[in-house]
Amino acid sequence: MNSERNFALWMVAPAAVVVALVVVWPFIYNVVLSFSNMSLLHIRDWELIGPRQYEKVFGDGIFYGVLGKTLVWTILNVFFHVTIGVALAVILHENVPGKRMFRTLLILPWAIPAVVTALTWRGMFHYEYGAVNLILTKVFSQTPIQWLNDPLGTFTACVVTNVWLGFPFMMVVALGGLQSIPKELYEAAMIDGAGAWQRFRKITLPMLVPVLTPAVILGFVWTFNKVDIVWLVSNGGEPADQTHILVSYVYRAAFNLYRYGYAAAGSMIIFLILVLFSVTFMRKMQAGSKG
Repeated sequence: MNSERNFALWMVAPAAVVVALVVVWPFIYNVVLSFSNMSLLHIRDWELIGPRQYEKVFGDGIFYGVLGKTLVWTILNVFFHVTIGVALAVILHENVPGKRMFRTLLILPWAIPAVVTALTWRGMFHYEYGAVNLILTKVFSQTPIQWLNDPLGTFTACVVTNVWLGFPFMMVVALGGLQSIPKELYEAAMIDGAGAWQRFRKITLPMLVPVLTPAVILGFVWTFNKVDIVWLVSNGGEPADQTHILVSYVYRAAFNLYRYGYAAAGSMIIFLILVLFSVTFMRKMQAGSKG
């Protein structure tokens, strides 16, 4: 028995060492940095200064504006990811012509690297040559919009890009959930005279909730931390650093301004926000399912 346990421990040991080096140690080091004065001026002689970096973050008026923008960014993206993903999954679950081809095409945005998608969409929002303004002017006879020179326009471009990138994941999850719903439930509902909307609201949606709950949590965490889309589409938070979300704001503090202690404190605040959201959301969903 001991030999079997020792063998199991030896098999797990390499993975445990990798996790410790890649996840645990950087996390602990980041916690330490968040209580330090490490910056470009104190790159070698940094020291622990207590919670002063956290006081700086919470005392910075910009932080609350960026936090509010991050919440709007996350909620908008997750809402459209789930709405579009579930709608497409319901359509593709039916016997529509070319179902396999459409499934493949709709998964492509998720399969393409995010960097390629971000730069492509940035080009599409270009004032003179972008496809979006060409459609506005040629098809709808509208005045072209300075998407990337205006904070709201740039933020909108970032949201559209990330919605395009993220809805296939929710679609695939919803498709898997739909395939597990017994057809007998729909047949019984149709016999009782339930319409399409009633069947969706009373059968499809409740049965998809357990499947979508972890996907929504993952989507919230991924979107909250989606630095690449915001950074590339807005070209580093332009115009005038008004398009940042929290993670890009922290990235800029660390790698543009070299305020490592400040950035570490900001990243820990992001971590605590996401942990709090995940635990609260899971508890509410479990309480709702029991009720």
